[in-house]
Amino acid sequence: MLVLSRKTGESLVIGDEIEISIVEVKGDKVRIAVKAPRDIPVHRKEVYEQIRQENREAANLPQELNLEEILFDPKDKN
Repeated sequence: MLVLSRKTGESLVIGDEIEISIVEVKGDKVRIAVKAPRDIPVHRKEVYEQIRQENREAANLPQELNLEEILFDPKDKN
């Protein structure tokens, strides 16, 4: 893990497309701004972990539920 010190108004760059700027430091809170392309999802870690958990739970669908059959119904000739 890389640990950096930054002051308000300073930034760091990840790759060629992501910039993280320090907007404000107040007490034990730091406000940051993230500039990234729209196709790169940016989440707070707790939200990201919740999404991952929900995806894991969704993947544990009952075996009798055949998604291929639902998505590619041979009766549906459209």
